[in-house]
Amino acid sequence: MTRKLLTDEEIATRLAALRGWTRNHHEIRKTVELRDFVHAIGFVTSVALLAEKLDHHPDIDIRWNKVTLTLSTHSAGGLTEYDFTLAQQIDSL
Repeated sequence: MTRKLLTDEEIATRLAALRGWTRNHHEIRKTVELRDFVHAIGFVTSVALLAEKLDHHPDIDIRWNKVTLTLSTHSAGGLTEYDFTLAQQIDSL
């Protein structure tokens, strides 16, 4: 997998295959609502394990039971296959 920027068409195609992710300029974002804070932290831990395996780390915002994940390949300056691969893996949790 390369860290080559995706075209707008490639991004639209990949985004359509995801559940609940939205595009905001050069990133994709999803908010997940969990039962409570402990479940939110457990979810973040699961995301962290996926991110480490892929060596691609999301920005994470935790607000009690809501976790917002933001994906972008900063080194490439936008969205790459890594972002969509990690988003798919997160959706499988």
